[in-house]
Amino acid sequence: MKLQAPFIKLPFRFDVARLQAEIAAFPAEAWVKHPNNIPGNSALRLITVGGGENDDVAGPMAPTEHLKAAPYLQQVLSHFGVVWSRSRLMKLGPSSTVPLHTDINYHWFHRVRLHIPIVTTPDVKFFCDDQVVHMAEGESWIFDNWRPHKVENNSGIERVHLVADTTGNSRFWDMAHAAGEQDLPVQTVPFQPGARVGIATEQHNVYRVMPPSEVDALLIDLLGETVSIKPGDAGRAEFKAFERLLYGFRQDWRQLWSLFADTDRGVPHYRKRLEQLMAQLSGLGEDLRIAGNQMPAIRVVGQRIGAYAVNISAAGVAASPSVASAPDQTAQAVGRPVIKTPDYDRPLIIVAAPRSGSTALYETMAVTPQLHNPGGEAHWLVEGFRKLAPGAPGVDSNRLTAEHLTPELALAMKSRLAERLRRADAPAFDNAPSVRLLEKTPKNALRIPLFDALFPDARFVFLWREPEENISSIIDAWRAGGWVTYPQLQGWDGPWSLLLPQGWQALKGRPLPEIAAYQWRVTNQTVMDDLSALPADRRHVVRYSDFVADPAAVARGIADFADIQFDPALAQRTAGPLPDSRHTLSSPAPEKWRKNAAEIEPLLPSLQPTLDRLRAFR
Repeated sequence: MKLQAPFIKLPFRFDVARLQAEIAAFPAEAWVKHPNNIPGNSALRLITVGGGENDDVAGPMAPTEHLKAAPYLQQVLSHFGVVWSRSRLMKLGPSSTVPLHTDINYHWFHRVRLHIPIVTTPDVKFFCDDQVVHMAEGESWIFDNWRPHKVENNSGIERVHLVADTTGNSRFWDMAHAAGEQDLPVQTVPFQPGARVGIATEQHNVYRVMPPSEVDALLIDLLGETVSIKPGDAGRAEFKAFERLLYGFRQDWRQLWSLFADTDRGVPHYRKRLEQLMAQLSGLGEDLRIAGNQMPAIRVVGQRIGAYAVNISAAGVAASPSVASAPDQTAQAVGRPVIKTPDYDRPLIIVAAPRSGSTALYETMAVTPQLHNPGGEAHWLVEGFRKLAPGAPGVDSNRLTAEHLTPELALAMKSRLAERLRRADAPAFDNAPSVRLLEKTPKNALRIPLFDALFPDARFVFLWREPEENISSIIDAWRAGGWVTYPQLQGWDGPWSLLLPQGWQALKGRPLPEIAAYQWRVTNQTVMDDLSALPADRRHVVRYSDFVADPAAVARGIADFADIQFDPALAQRTAGPLPDSRHTLSSPAPEKWRKNAAEIEPLLPSLQPTLDRLRAFR
């Protein structure tokens, strides 16, 4: 289900010790292989079709004997006051993963998955879109499983989560939406010995034959997310053909429904029309993609409609499809109107070495409604396309140039960006025909030629920070472990943090301070080299110390450079000390870097030429 954010932490905390005691009481044979046979993944079934040992999602749900023997697990599920679908305990073994995937089948169009960690460590990381979190024991989370997501257990223990699927009721969603907007007071939910609770489970979850209204909802939503990666008229013609095929199918389905409704007599006719649709769509190929993650739209039609529009056999026997959370990399796609790709007028792109204060600068400029932004760092905008990610042919770092951009990629990137656009005064894109874009992703400091090709009139704000401060912050980020960008980088021992500069292979075995200094030096040199190749009126240089000392003056200078107003929102934001940014590890302090001074000072002489150039760069 599509959510307002990749992750939402719900305001409840459960009794971890009691939960751990209950799962420890289950016999080993109660745990079964993951339905997709993913190595290191196993499950214990709590709510299933008929309460039996199965992984079906279609049919009347009931508690299993395992759940009946676990009173606190019953109380936890009952606490949410919703109707539950399939629910399980999910175990992830040491050094195991849940591979990157997106859940696109019909089951997930209306349902969200609740996670309650029972056994875990900080070495277990949950990735969704461009965010990563550790879900701590006893917390409760939901996440947007229409976005690409994965889990990594880098610990030596077995991680166990309670995972439960629900469509949710109004009370649940009011709470979840509020939790997504602000931190709510946390309610502790203790174990109540002897308490008897009721658990509502789904009794009706698929149609014998999907009614026209549901077909319309699924296909109209899908169409609004679809783009063609073919350029120009060919792409527009392909999209129009897709649109006509879906419209014709919807109208024929409605005609069939008016004759047969969901009776057995209509089943052969419904099946024939489904087969005809899939055959027609196969002729369009895979250039039609879901804007959210560039997966083939035809595959999503098959998972939403082809597999579920008819759940009754020709003999009148109800079918019961088993739908696991298959690692099927398809697209996020629900709950949004048709998004039109706008004209991107003079995008404002902040480029900087990592940990140089660019998030604080971005968050400052993002307050003005004159600028649209993608809601944070947009790693997905580039590396969501496999051919642009490290490891693809011709790509061994984050360095990308104009040669890496094809017309098809440019079209897809602009469309994908439109899906995430927002303003300070509007959480969703309003289909404005033209926008001023604000973007900040540290890796893009190494991709200026690519973004120059993508947006030929882009304006670049170059933020730089003194080496001792910046390198110290880079060192701290590496050691904190929260900025891992490549958990498994071929040719490197262990995870890699922050951006991946060209030439990183030579750093293997070198001390962390040298790696941090290299990231600072290469990034700043690359930015200056690339910006020097552009007209001087397309770059604006900001020194971090100036930004901290007088944020209003710096914001006013950027506004003048970008040809926007220094409006009341910017004035209010910069009227006093700036708040800590979302990626702040610890609050800034002038001499904070000295805790790493012994490691940094020997490196400073070799960085002096880069520093001299920075001080003179305009």
